[in-house]
Amino acid sequence: MAHPGFVIIGAGLAGAKAAEALRHEGFDRGITLIGDEPDRPYERPPLSKEYLQGKADRETIFVHRPEWYAEHGVDLRSNLAATGIDRERREVVLGSGERVGYEKLLLATGSAPRRLPVPGADAANVLRLRSVHDSDRIRDALRSGARVVVIGAGWIGLEVAAAARAADTAVTVVETAELPLLRVLGTRIAPVFAELHREHEVDLRLGTGVERIVQQDGRATEVHLTDGARIGCDAVIVGIGAAPRTELATAAGLEVSDGVVVDSALRTSDPDVHAAGDVARAFHPLLGAHIRVEHWANALDQPATAARGMLGDPLASYDRVPYFFTDQYDLGMEYAGHIEPDGYDEVVVRGDLGTREFIAFWLSQGRVLAGMNVNVWDVNEAVQQLVRSGDQVDPAALADPAVPLTGLVGTP
Repeated sequence: MAHPGFVIIGAGLAGAKAAEALRHEGFDRGITLIGDEPDRPYERPPLSKEYLQGKADRETIFVHRPEWYAEHGVDLRSNLAATGIDRERREVVLGSGERVGYEKLLLATGSAPRRLPVPGADAANVLRLRSVHDSDRIRDALRSGARVVVIGAGWIGLEVAAAARAADTAVTVVETAELPLLRVLGTRIAPVFAELHREHEVDLRLGTGVERIVQQDGRATEVHLTDGARIGCDAVIVGIGAAPRTELATAAGLEVSDGVVVDSALRTSDPDVHAAGDVARAFHPLLGAHIRVEHWANALDQPATAARGMLGDPLASYDRVPYFFTDQYDLGMEYAGHIEPDGYDEVVVRGDLGTREFIAFWLSQGRVLAGMNVNVWDVNEAVQQLVRSGDQVDPAALADPAVPLTGLVGTP
């Protein structure tokens, strides 16, 4: 094969945006986009938000029009799994037995929701959320008068709980930590979300886990907790995190450590193979460390850098400030930055936690590592500037609504 073209494994948002970026950069040879789902590439945030609540039509979730792929010379192979990578021959092995040659390869295989490792978790109505079909099944379970148990009080679990309450479904959320989102937000901010859900009549069971799920005729009817409680249910929704889909990379001998390890240009240990999106553990120049980010903005923005790197641009480097958002009931939030648990020494709040209109900042030695604006808008760009600057900031000025955030950059 003299000119095998480029191959992308993973036909989600990252894969589709990578194909788009390659064409935008002027790449005019073949692009093969391989995905194991039957649908063309779509975005996942609506699956736990507007789409799950019935506020958005199915067609709104897709990245491109159906005709876009043929119009741009992208060979979209849907409902077809890649089963191996032959790096020596530069070929991708498909489940059909076919081999597709590549000049450059991009892994955009994403992540998979973790399974609940307890007896009974294989019941037909124990659901997880990753695909649009998962969202459809969960939406069917969210009906007035039904009882749903959500396992895990992370972002997905809480968004599903909010969607359930909007459908007048009784919700119990089970979380092993003492507060929702405790690992992410810490003891100062996490109580905001606990109180939000209690106000909407969500039964929070905190500091406990699942011992087993009782089945009848193959369906879950009761969840037994480690503290001895028993909760009747019509469905169970598991949201206990996701794991990067690194099986292909591992089998191919690429460097893998909590994701496919890549440099700032998103190159793997093989210079002809790149990775982007949920599966990539990328070196971030701003943070000086490898991080793996599972949020939508990463899958949206990283592919442009990956495309430039695949095309040999020596300046290709991904250094955007990590960003994500959530909508729960009347609470809207944007978050920018990246912190590890216990990786900060101070939390500064501007605004009122009680009314849930505030900006929270996580600091280390006076430098803003991350910021979260809750029901306060048109400030996230300024928050990102604070994170990117690395400047020391006066905490009193940071907390004072009368001091413009834009004036704090460069003024320790």
